Amino acid sequence: MTHPQGALAGIRVLDISRILGGPYCGQILGDHGADVLKVEPPQGDDTRTWGPPFKDGVASYYHGLNRNKRVQHLDFSTEEGREALLALVAEADVLIENFKTGTMERWGIGYEALSARFPRLVWCRVSGFGADGPLGALPGYDAAVQAMTGIMSINGEADGGPLRVGLPVVDMVTGLNAVIGVLLALQERQRSGRGQFVEAALYDSGLSLLHPHAANWFMDGTAPRRTGNAHPNIYPYDALATGTDPVFVAVGNDRQFASLCRCIGLPGLADDPLYRTAGARSVHRAGLKQQLEAAMAAFDGRALVEQLMAAGVPAAPVLPVDAALQHPHTAHREMVVEMEGGYRGIGAPVKLSRTPASYRHAPLTPGERFLPESATSASAS
Repeated sequence: MTHPQGALAGIRVLDISRILGGPYCGQILGDHGADVLKVEPPQGDDTRTWGPPFKDGVASYYHGLNRNKRVQHLDFSTEEGREALLALVAEADVLIENFKTGTMERWGIGYEALSARFPRLVWCRVSGFGADGPLGALPGYDAAVQAMTGIMSINGEADGGPLRVGLPVVDMVTGLNAVIGVLLALQERQRSGRGQFVEAALYDSGLSLLHPHAANWFMDGTAPRRTGNAHPNIYPYDALATGTDPVFVAVGNDRQFASLCRCIGLPGLADDPLYRTAGARSVHRAGLKQQLEAAMAAFDGRALVEQLMAAGVPAAPVLPVDAALQHPHTAHREMVVEMEGGYRGIGAPVKLSRTPASYRHAPLTPGERFLPESATSASAS
């Protein structure tokens, strides 16, 4: 099977990271054509055990983060392992790692030791808190960083307690930030001929997610509070009950609000002074929600969503994960990937017209070196 040449074809990535942020970064680069070699410790990446479910003893968690890579094992605590790593670094454009700060330095293979020897190398570190400062060098974990950066405090029902977001949002955004950093550094290298050190920290990434709560606090100093499914600044932007299933309505302007009111049989509500403007609707949201849900009780939720969308009102059914993954539009957008051996995973969300993502190596594909240039070109053409 041949594949279109990816945007990063010819770029060689050495992924020595584990768990989530670093491997996710490596997978994205691999999806877009980079030759990614993942080097794991002798016992493998910790996430191989993060199940169930398992396939051939390896957890689904690992499979979801490590396609488009070839895998080998080295022990960097040994001289032989370090020498093998240096030989691989000599061939690489990008190195991704997330060792605890100071670990690679103690082994004599940290960035400062290697940057002069490999001046074109882009070294990407995914860390918890960075190397210095009050929390510097401490290990970071997604849920703990959600707690420390305020994310948990604004997530959950208004009358409930702080709640972890139900997916590793900080880890995943840190992986995305790592990708951005790598691409920025590769772009700059074209100008200077030199690589550089790139860092994406979970703590920084967690704080970066606080919009609009941080912007609100910067402006008026009021502490953000939990609002459940509702948006803190605009309304109705909330899950609303119907006669059957709840639907999510995302009204962002006065025209959409007027259309919503007409669809549910309350055309005069859009002219009520309490709800005429976005700011007024946000202030008087409790009374507005009661009126909307009273009218929507006469509607079937799925049918109402179709009616609202046809009228230009953003709305959606509240679907479980399995239904979302099996939705016809998910298939149309090629967001479920299938590969030989029974692998299925989430597809690349960034679509490029001439150099689309491709899926070449299922997780656990073995490999000891980078592919020869001829093989790299052939696999991506």
